[in-house]
Amino acid sequence: MNLKIQILDRYIIKKFLGTYFFTIGLIIVVMVIFDFAEKLDDFTELKAPLSQIAFKYYLNFIPYFINQFSGLITFIAVIFFTSKMAYNTEVIAILSSGVNFKRFLYPYFLSSLVITIVSLVLNLFIIPVSNQHRIDFESQYLKKGSRVNFEKHIYRQIIPGTFVYIRDYMAQTKRASFFVLESYDDGAIVSSLEAEKVRFDEETQRWTASEYVQRYFDGEIEYFERKSGMDTMINLSSEELGKVSNLIQTMNYSELNNFIKQQKSKGSDMVEVFEVEKYSRIAYPAATFVLSLIGVSLSSRKVRGGTGLHIGIGFTLCAVYILMMKFAEEFAKGGVLPPLLSVWLPNILFAVIAVYLYKKAPK
Repeated sequence: MNLKIQILDRYIIKKFLGTYFFTIGLIIVVMVIFDFAEKLDDFTELKAPLSQIAFKYYLNFIPYFINQFSGLITFIAVIFFTSKMAYNTEVIAILSSGVNFKRFLYPYFLSSLVITIVSLVLNLFIIPVSNQHRIDFESQYLKKGSRVNFEKHIYRQIIPGTFVYIRDYMAQTKRASFFVLESYDDGAIVSSLEAEKVRFDEETQRWTASEYVQRYFDGEIEYFERKSGMDTMINLSSEELGKVSNLIQTMNYSELNNFIKQQKSKGSDMVEVFEVEKYSRIAYPAATFVLSLIGVSLSSRKVRGGTGLHIGIGFTLCAVYILMMKFAEEFAKGGVLPPLLSVWLPNILFAVIAVYLYKKAPK
């Protein structure tokens, strides 16, 4: 009996992982072809070297893509081969031989563990590095990625009550067209420093300009002085001048944790955005187990309509899950729910669905 179970385990694991990696490989090939066709004009016009396209862009694009759709592909893989087993009455034969449904799930969870570990390694360590190379390539060789690393309008909190606004910062020249440093007390502005055509020195972390205007506010009364030779230092690194979405994507888990601590000390109002990114890197790989349980429980019963019906239901559930993830992220960023709860909420709700389907599955 033990030998038969071991053979069964190997059979399911081989089917699961084989279908998963085959599906991922197939989708990657299709996505790369479509993406290349879409961006061919940019590659040609901006004279992107073929070696850079292959090794700096697509080699780093693939891990990012795999991780984005890993849960969905896992779900499809489980439903596809399990429903075929059910249609061929293999599941009935397995359960009739004395293997209970809980034991039947063992190789599925073992396979899910492998995928989860791979996804976590990608999420926490590999993808941040590959994202940096991918974003650098996009900023250099794609028109829509031009200056992708920097926002047109940068507004950051330096310390509680002190804000900086920087307009049109150019990374190549380290210059900005406009710079404002504002101080607030109990929500009312008390002073501001304004300058045009400012330059940032990365070594000294100082902002300089030939002249600037210093304003002071006393209630509704405003005083201002025009001065020459602005030379000021603010608690803002050159990395923080980057586009926030790109900045946090290029940080590994340790760097992201340190960055969040730094932003909390500054009283930044974007901490929730950073925490969503942090918790998502663990929550999404963990969803592999939940989606696998739903997939097995759903597709292990032989029904009229067979694989097509199971895949249709699977796609619907996946669409709902992805929609819930997006809504939960926005709730967290808007301060409606704590980031940790928001990110894990789809997993929790789908875990309830998974338990219900498990109880209804053929035993």
